[in-house]
Amino acid sequence: MKFIDEIKRRRTFAIVSHPDAGKTTLTEKLLLFGGAIHVAGAVKSNKIKRTATSDFMEIERQRGISVATSVMGFEYNNIKINILDTPGHKDFAEDTYRTLTAVDSVIVVIDAAKGVESQTEKLMNVCRMRNTPVIVFINKLDREGKDPFDLLDEIEEKLKIKVRPLSWPIGIGKSFKGVYNLYEHKLNIFTQADKQIAEKPIELLDLDSKDLDYYVTENSADLLREELNLINGVYSDFILDDYLEAKISPVFFGSALYNFGVKELLDCFINIAPSPTQSKTVERFVSPEEEKFSGFVFKIHANMDPNHRDRLAFVKICSGTFKRNTNYLHIRLGKKLKFSSPTAFMASKKSVIEEAFPGDIVGLHDTGSFKIGDTFTEGEQLHFTGIPNFAPELFRYIDNADPMKSKQLNKGIIQLMDEGVAQLFISTLNGRKIIGTVGALQFEVIQYRLLHEYGAQCRYEPISLYKACWFESDNEEKLSDFKSRKYKFIAKDKFQRHVFLADSAYSLQMAQEKFPEIKFYFTSEV
Repeated sequence: MKFIDEIKRRRTFAIVSHPDAGKTTLTEKLLLFGGAIHVAGAVKSNKIKRTATSDFMEIERQRGISVATSVMGFEYNNIKINILDTPGHKDFAEDTYRTLTAVDSVIVVIDAAKGVESQTEKLMNVCRMRNTPVIVFINKLDREGKDPFDLLDEIEEKLKIKVRPLSWPIGIGKSFKGVYNLYEHKLNIFTQADKQIAEKPIELLDLDSKDLDYYVTENSADLLREELNLINGVYSDFILDDYLEAKISPVFFGSALYNFGVKELLDCFINIAPSPTQSKTVERFVSPEEEKFSGFVFKIHANMDPNHRDRLAFVKICSGTFKRNTNYLHIRLGKKLKFSSPTAFMASKKSVIEEAFPGDIVGLHDTGSFKIGDTFTEGEQLHFTGIPNFAPELFRYIDNADPMKSKQLNKGIIQLMDEGVAQLFISTLNGRKIIGTVGALQFEVIQYRLLHEYGAQCRYEPISLYKACWFESDNEEKLSDFKSRKYKFIAKDKFQRHVFLADSAYSLQMAQEKFPEIKFYFTSEV
């Protein structure tokens, strides 16, 4: 198959949502329809249940939540689909934000009963900043929920984007009878809740036909006709370019738990979602059609396979063809590297590949040389941008609880920090290690993984800090003065950059006012 054809048949996207909206369940069902798995798992902490494919870490299985982005690739109707299932919990949002730099589009999952929740708003802000096309899937129609029109109004108001329904529910909860697919003019009848695959849709071009009354009852048919007339009057026609330019979001309704509306979402998605688009670097924009390979590391995961203690860097292919056993330039190190066993993903399951194309996510085995944001090319000096580190707001001292395992603890801390799950600061006052995170649950995950993956025990000690921020100045005298005056609150991050650990909002404000020559940063690009 030609290189350009390979690019055009790829769809790389993230699924995002507030916790418990059904994001990982939807991922499972997409994999099921794609033939990638044969039995869908459940995201539950009940050990009897089969766990979700994308939740492969032990702590995810125990807690019943996703704590790390997982990558899954499969073929569907001759389209290569790369799904990135992201954590929904706000404490792991930083992983999700970085993942959004590696995708070309997004599916947002919303609970029909709860509507738009806070984490969904934050994630949508990131999509809006990056002009990422978004499809909305309103989930859990099999349960009682909000009126569909109220949900659409809420999406437009809170997510600040115009919507266009491409499917419409017939009833909700106990009265849920099915979904009418406006995109394909087909009726999907909701029948037996325990089925793995929904009934074959019925083509229904004429909504005035008595066939509609037969399938969903006369009252439901009349209500559907009335609502569809209202939709066509209120919402503008779906225009593909508006979606691709992130000006409008198509909306689908269904129940991921019962596979309902999922296939319709998938079929429409592969038709309208963008193939790989250009990527921004400091030097220029990189087009996927360029012949020479380029890509960047957006995620690092240690111990994906506990038996082998392997560490993988997730690389997004941005241009050209990546080939196994070929020398590529690691820009930051200035060295050429060859990869003998690059891998494709199905969550924790990996398979060695010979080549990969723009839009694909490739796993490269790492001995500790790679960092998030690293760029690989065939020789050109490129630096991909927009991969953020966020200023932590929660802090604890981390100490060794087992003196016999200090080597294991240090190794574990370094590797987990390289993943970007949290940030490590070394105090210039006393040399103690400080862990900073954007969410409290991260501390528990770090402690659990240090014990179960590295055999090291740590203990935390509270430290009263407000926020960490990076700082710099062209005025060396003022910079030196600031560091000497604030020496108790100065630390260095893993890149040896100076960080100000403000103990209160007031002290941060005063530092900014008294030292106007110094620039303070609350995000840093890696």
